Amino acid sequence: MNNTERHTAVLLMAMGGPDCLENVEPFLLDVRGGRPTPPELVEEIRERYRATGGKSPAVGITQEVAKKLERQLNGTGDGRYRVYVGLRHWHPFIKDTYAELLKESPDQIIGVCMAPQQSSLSTGAYRKKVEEARAGLADQTPVTYVGSWNRHPRLIAATVENIRLGLQKFSADVRATVPVLFTAHSLPERIVAMKDPYPDEVKGTVEAVTQALGNQPTYFAYQSQGRSNEPWLGPTVEAMLDRVKQEGHRHVLVAPIGFICDHVETLFDIDIELKQLAVSKGLQLERMPMLNDSSAMLETLRDVLTAHESSLSTPS
Repeated sequence: MNNTERHTAVLLMAMGGPDCLENVEPFLLDVRGGRPTPPELVEEIRERYRATGGKSPAVGITQEVAKKLERQLNGTGDGRYRVYVGLRHWHPFIKDTYAELLKESPDQIIGVCMAPQQSSLSTGAYRKKVEEARAGLADQTPVTYVGSWNRHPRLIAATVENIRLGLQKFSADVRATVPVLFTAHSLPERIVAMKDPYPDEVKGTVEAVTQALGNQPTYFAYQSQGRSNEPWLGPTVEAMLDRVKQEGHRHVLVAPIGFICDHVETLFDIDIELKQLAVSKGLQLERMPMLNDSSAMLETLRDVLTAHESSLSTPS
């Protein structure tokens, strides 16, 4: 290998999730910043993971993405890449992965949040974890972060393709009129006063996908509101199902554009809980497939990284 090759460490960052039922409680403890979770809530959430395979699949999916992306990036012949996974709330924690990647003395580190839409409470918190790890290790390696990719053409095209696949679950005579219900994870409403970009970021993705879909009827709602006393962003998916029915529809396809891979918010909150609610209202509810570790996901990330690196080498 040519020693003059530039070595880039790519750090894929995600929230993380419990890797077994026993670790649901310690995972929640980390999510809640060390505040104990009421036992009944621990049990309720443990049941959600039990109903969807006994652990979060998101960690394994992200690790698979990292392996495949590393192969793709190294296939370009332009420098040398290692792709790592660091999680905000579970193993491998961002701080541990950061220490690990430094062992190979990279020339630069690029952080990528595995969420297309930016927010100080989500993607901003990942960056903060990196900066804490960097400070703790007194590391001077240049670190940059990929910004928003909420309207990236490949992301939009892949989402439209998956929506079309999801519509195949309905009979051919109704597909053209089945409404698409876009969803994104809710955040506390206080982000609006903070001028946080998240609502506009989500809206941008919805608008781009809607435009590419054509005449399909569409709705939008926030899902998976947290268990806290403060108000969360709405409307809720539950309220939107009522509206879908009131407007005469009997079918609905959920498109969780705020997520890129399967986890408890898709596998339980939508596939089990929301589906049961829809049935009780006389609605057939289906969900589009997630991007997970598909070739479309890998191509999107590769393009996003390539554009980011180009911006670094272009004089301002």
